[in-house]
Amino acid sequence: MKKIFLTFVFALVSVVGFAQTGWAVDPMHSSVNFNIKHMGVSFVQGRFDKFDGKVATKGNALDGAEISMMVDVNSINTGVEMRDKHLKSADFFDGEKYPNMTFVTTSITKDKNNSYLLKGKLTIKDVTKDITVPVTFGGITKNQQGKEIMGIQTTFKVNRLDYNIKYDPTGAGVAKDVDVNLYFELIKQ
Repeated sequence: MKKIFLTFVFALVSVVGFAQTGWAVDPMHSSVNFNIKHMGVSFVQGRFDKFDGKVATKGNALDGAEISMMVDVNSINTGVEMRDKHLKSADFFDGEKYPNMTFVTTSITKDKNNSYLLKGKLTIKDVTKDITVPVTFGGITKNQQGKEIMGIQTTFKVNRLDYNIKYDPTGAGVAKDVDVNLYFELIKQ
């Protein structure tokens, strides 16, 4: 009997120790934004209005978390319909052929304070590359409905030419580097 009890306790501890908590992006309190230099003197700002993502944590922090995100490139919004149509074309994202950008973690490590280094695979069009980005963990709290929520954010640069976005390859009119700013509020599932 004692042996059965100990086996049960070890099994329970193992399940609890490896249990993951699921979190889903709340699109009403999240945003996917970008800035890119135009003609070398000004900037164009934009965002993607449709995106989704999931995070699996092993507790109330990002240590060892698994993150997957998807952005609908056809939801690009710079506030100028003609420009948005051009950005969806084969000159840029080729949204008909490649409707989504994706990111999946390969590892995440604690840096300092509430900062983490997130490594993963970013896919844009037909190219997947390894990237490392800093992530700020905003913490966990409860919203007005009593549900647990988590906040994370990151800012990083992407060279669009690395992902076969080859329009104006000199970067004279449309810069090569794009500043990306992501703000996610996630709801515990």
